Amino acid sequence: MKRQRWGSRWAFILAAVGSAAGLGNAWRFPYKAYTNGGGAFYIPYFIALFVAGIPLLMAEFAVGQSLQSSAPKAMAKINKKVEFIGWWGIVTSSLVTFYYSVIMGWIFNYLIFSFNVSWKENPETFFLEFLQRSSGPGEIGNIVIPVAIGLAITWLFVYIVLRKGTESVGKVVLWTVPLPIILLIILGIRGFTLEGASTGLDYLFNPSLEKLSSPSVWAEGFGQIFYSLSVAFGIMIAYGSFNKKKQDIANNAIITALGNSATSFLAAIAVFSVLGYMANVLSVKVPEVVTGGIGLAFVTYPQAIALLPGGIVVQAIFGFLFFVMLLTLGIDSVFSLVEAIESSFSDKFNFKKKKFLGIFMGIGFIMGLFFSTQGGIFWLDIFDHFLGTYALLMVGIFETIIFGWVMGAENIRDYINEVSEIKIGKWFNIAIKYIIPIVLSIIFVNGLIDEIKNPYENYPTWSLIIGFMAFVLTPLIALIFSMLKAKNPKEFYKKEKIEESLKEDIEKNFELEVD
Repeated sequence: MKRQRWGSRWAFILAAVGSAAGLGNAWRFPYKAYTNGGGAFYIPYFIALFVAGIPLLMAEFAVGQSLQSSAPKAMAKINKKVEFIGWWGIVTSSLVTFYYSVIMGWIFNYLIFSFNVSWKENPETFFLEFLQRSSGPGEIGNIVIPVAIGLAITWLFVYIVLRKGTESVGKVVLWTVPLPIILLIILGIRGFTLEGASTGLDYLFNPSLEKLSSPSVWAEGFGQIFYSLSVAFGIMIAYGSFNKKKQDIANNAIITALGNSATSFLAAIAVFSVLGYMANVLSVKVPEVVTGGIGLAFVTYPQAIALLPGGIVVQAIFGFLFFVMLLTLGIDSVFSLVEAIESSFSDKFNFKKKKFLGIFMGIGFIMGLFFSTQGGIFWLDIFDHFLGTYALLMVGIFETIIFGWVMGAENIRDYINEVSEIKIGKWFNIAIKYIIPIVLSIIFVNGLIDEIKNPYENYPTWSLIIGFMAFVLTPLIALIFSMLKAKNPKEFYKKEKIEESLKEDIEKNFELEVD
């Protein structure tokens, strides 16, 4: 089956940036920066970006592009025994889409609510009433119909975007990637003009250098880079496989990583300038209004919007812009996850794209209904904590070991330098073989220790055990997929050395040009 191709280099870069720059850029990065030393946090952040984030991104692009394969197939070509590592990332991606799509359903609803600023009186009460939130994870309750409708719209949108593969994705990202950046600039400019904005930005950028002595701050810097670049999901390997083998890798990875970071900083400025204004209006200190995660997007920032001067019209406009920004940030991440999943199943089982998307969309909607219940928000939070943190860390650790020691970091570097304008040095080998797996292992172990000492969000122990079991089950499910027979075993498990693969590709292209 002929592999799909990106229409242009920029279509690929925009799709990669769109996948990397998601909701976490808007609600995770600002909070992490603020709580880990403000301006001082950017020292470990940028060190992590250049010694871990960019090298791993380059490696994933290179593996997908050189082997022309999705994550499971690429791993199988490297060594049959490690195919399940590729599936581990894909299984995790699948589970993430089931609840991530529900958050997109919330956003679709809030777009409608923004027309008359429905949350104006009390954003927190409004949000909880909208979700009809139950008393805890033990009370599932009924399906919340508006959320289910938003969920259905999300999956329909994903199908429309992906039905023609890279052709339709390439067209969509021309809008969905630049748009949130433009909206963040607009929101940031508006934030700058508000009284108290400078106070909010001071909390964001004023460095607390003493924080740099804390290992946790460095772990947070590396963790933020790892989580925000969409590595270990199988996305970047799949996206790289849709390039021709001679595509520049180093430049593409640097542009993608810097584009992701730029989006994070724009979001932080837009958020904290408005939070500074909000603190000023309420006559409280900025820390009293700062929140992270879902609370920032659906409670704190909407509350700040409701306080904007200019009346209901101005508030409605900026409410609408804010949720369009969240929508465009989030939807790119959803369809990049699904694209990585689809390419993996197509590579091994030869599924037709539209047929697979229809089946997966149905499964995704049904599974999403669980998170659309009155108790769904609790389970969404629990599953995201264990899957979005620990499962990805484990995949990342094993992936870098395979890249660095089985496939060979030197081989990957040689290939990158062969096709790229910017040549990378031996620091790449050190990063892939030592720095990244060691740092990720430290983050993983420290996370588990903290998990035991301080149970997450004080949820009932039994619910946290279920969340942890979901994490434990992901590699077992991945192992099952790796053991299933491929549609074309010889092709799927065909070993390729990247240097020989590249030479053959160059020779074929040269012959075509001569002819």
